[in-house]
Amino acid sequence: MQPHKIVSRAEWIEARKAHMAHEKEYTRARDRLSEQRRALPWVRVDKAYSFDGPNGPQTLGDLFAGRSQLVVQHFMFAPDWTEGCKSCSFWADGFERMIPHLAARDTTLVAISRAPLPRLAAFKARMGWTFDWLSSAASDFNYDFAVSFTPDQIQSGAKIYNFGTSGFGVEEAPGISVFFRDDAGNIFHTYSCFARGLDMMNAAYHYLDLTPLGRHEEGLPYPMDWLRLRDQYQPAAVQASCCQS
Repeated sequence: MQPHKIVSRAEWIEARKAHMAHEKEYTRARDRLSEQRRALPWVRVDKAYSFDGPNGPQTLGDLFAGRSQLVVQHFMFAPDWTEGCKSCSFWADGFERMIPHLAARDTTLVAISRAPLPRLAAFKARMGWTFDWLSSAASDFNYDFAVSFTPDQIQSGAKIYNFGTSGFGVEEAPGISVFFRDDAGNIFHTYSCFARGLDMMNAAYHYLDLTPLGRHEEGLPYPMDWLRLRDQYQPAAVQASCCQS
């Protein structure tokens, strides 16, 4: 960490107020972006999808659980993996306790992966999560919503991820998709986001953004190299790594 300028409290307040002007500008821009997002056109979902859940087979409509809005967290967990993606788990730790609050605003959130349900259930129990997590192994859901890729797609090097803006080197990718169901039962796909579009959904990252060290990912082999599943951290090692900069 570089030496930092030290000032009086009064000077700090002035600097903080100047920065707050930029924060307010960002907040207003974010509000405009959210309005534009809500104004996007929708696509009717006519294809039937089947999911394997704790209560047996379920349709996409069943996942709404009687509400009009559905948020799907596309969780990276391929059929032959022994545990879920550590990055997706980082996000899941954050949204685990949000479910009742979202439900109070007519919104259901579920996680969906291609791994078989018993494997999802075992990992869910290990992590202590309670959100609904379903397997899409019996349908094309993951492929249709661009978070799973065939070997041919990967080997071609084509830009297949994030609306065709980037390639992806493995079979599973992260994402979020949003759906709306009207009073007649029609289902519409209203929004999806991928890559850095998922960033704002991770509260832990944004807490780190408030600190002097920030996300502290500079110089790593890749930004999230430091990340572990919640039950794999070694407290002493974490403390040591934070001091070596």
